[in-house]
Amino acid sequence: MVSVLLRRHAAAGLLACTGMVTAGCGNWQRVNAGPQATTQGEVVQMFDANALFTRLGRLVSAQNIPYVGSVAFVAGPVDSTVAIVAISLANHVFTFERSGNAFAARYRVEYQFDRTGAAPVIVGRDEVVRVGSFQETMRTDESILLQQRISLKPGNYQLTVRVRDPGNGQTGTAVRRVVAPLFGPSTYTAPILAYRVRGRASREDSLSIVLNPRGTVAYGGDTLLIYIEGNGYTKPTDIPVVARDEHDSLVLNATAHFTGTGKIEGRIIRLAPDSAPLGQLEIMVGPDNAVHNEAPPGKFALAPGGDAIHRTNALVSFSSAWVVTNFEDLLSLLRYFGEDRRVEAMRRAKGTDRTQLWQEFYHATDPIPATPENEALDTYFARIAIANQRFRQEGISGWRTDRGEVFVTIGEPDEIHDQSAQLQNQSRVIQWLYNDYRVVLYFQDITGFGRFQLTPQSRSDFERIRVRVQHISG
Repeated sequence: MVSVLLRRHAAAGLLACTGMVTAGCGNWQRVNAGPQATTQGEVVQMFDANALFTRLGRLVSAQNIPYVGSVAFVAGPVDSTVAIVAISLANHVFTFERSGNAFAARYRVEYQFDRTGAAPVIVGRDEVVRVGSFQETMRTDESILLQQRISLKPGNYQLTVRVRDPGNGQTGTAVRRVVAPLFGPSTYTAPILAYRVRGRASREDSLSIVLNPRGTVAYGGDTLLIYIEGNGYTKPTDIPVVARDEHDSLVLNATAHFTGTGKIEGRIIRLAPDSAPLGQLEIMVGPDNAVHNEAPPGKFALAPGGDAIHRTNALVSFSSAWVVTNFEDLLSLLRYFGEDRRVEAMRRAKGTDRTQLWQEFYHATDPIPATPENEALDTYFARIAIANQRFRQEGISGWRTDRGEVFVTIGEPDEIHDQSAQLQNQSRVIQWLYNDYRVVLYFQDITGFGRFQLTPQSRSDFERIRVRVQHISG
């Protein structure tokens, strides 16, 4: 049983490992006004990543301490099966305390496999994550990867993962039914999505792997690694590996070739995200004539034969922090961001050119190139999510209201005053005070139906501020 804690450093994008590390560490990367308006439903789906990852078959904790995880199974010593459970967290979900010149957060993780008629298998560990600055404690991206290996007997289980923060007493829980398969001769694993992997020679060896818990890959960025392991082949065997997009179009057509000369043979299939369309991908391993023996997505037959199809799902998105899988949606959502010339260039570009233009846009607007994330875009999309919830009573998407536009563009006001009580028999007026800009903006509900609009003078004042804060490029 081995636990691996991997932390992405904001400054260098490195992996730091603690505990008994066998998975290996090293560098890795993740990578306007428009004619169309993104609907409320699209924005909700964009930020409801938990629902999306649940559909993809991931372990999902949506409450208290949110995280996303996955579990992979490989052959263990003799006839055992090794479960590798990985969860992906963001720094901001934990309570950090100052520790010398740095900040530290302590938490406990428990993994429990329950099987009918048998005692539960429980593994618990206390972990700590340390960062060098307060800014890093607020990171919302995939900044922590936690990985645990657990030896099991083949069979059906209910997996429960609990992450507890003693600093605030909160616990995040994810539950999923899984099957630990029996890996006999001439069998292969389901496709395993990974950031890093190095194969092994026998069942007794520990697999060196860093799982991709979310199964996401950045559009135009990283290469998606698909790992497949063959067990006990005694002759050369080719196993088809295919990937299809949401429209059932073939995206990948490859082969895992097992020579039949080793007890365990690992094969890595690489899929470049710029060769795959945005959205969900279904990855299938198994011969074409195995339709009668399919396993459901993310699951296995208890004793997988050489003719089984195993499946998993991946996601090609612009970012794992704000899940957008449609280019037109993205361009519409950038309405208030600025960089209008670049946005319009992406809108008019052919599909084959958009990848390069998006990469140029991402890097050009990144205020801190040394970090793996684009802080400006992350802040912008976080404000859209907040505005959509806060100003949803006006009959249109919250971010498209006047208050939403101001909030997304320049952020939270220092003071808010509702002057309605002082104005008898007049339309409601709300004022927002911004100290840094030395301005008070007035929103007036002229119709009486709760739709607040900037007064003409405030609209003029706001437009002057917008030019100062946005990347206006034409």
